[in-house]
Formats: sequence, structure tokens, C-alpha cells
Amino acid sequence: MSEAKAIGSEERQVYFASDIQKILGIGRSKCYYFLSEVYQSDTPIFRVIKVGKLFRVPKDSFNAWINGE
Repeated sequence: MSEAKAIGSEERQVYFASDIQKILGIGRSKCYYFLSEVYQSDTPIFRVIKVGKLFRVPKDSFNAWINGE
């Protein structure tokens, strides 16, 4: 199996904003506002990666926060 196929077949290690939106049960605008606030915070509650206008949240970091770890 080629490396490209191996990487593509693995599960994503990040949540998209739409995933966070569904998990928290909030609307799109509120989700983007929330992720923006966490991203800009001096002491973020979980890690947020911003690529252009897109937000990506590492699953491990977000899951630890949501589980109170």
C-alpha cells in the first residue's frame, strides 16, 4: 500500500469546526466565535490550530477538556 493511501485511510486526528458544533450542540456562528476566543486566549482551555480562516482542534486536547481532565 502506498504511503498516500495509508495516510488517507487513517482516522483524522483533528476535529473540524462542524464537528465541535455538533458535539457542543451550538450554532455555526457561536462555534466560530468560541473557537476564535479559545485560539486568541492567553491560557487556552484546549489547543486550536488556525489555517487561514479554518479552525482545526486536535482530538486529544478537546476530549481532555470536555472530559474535565
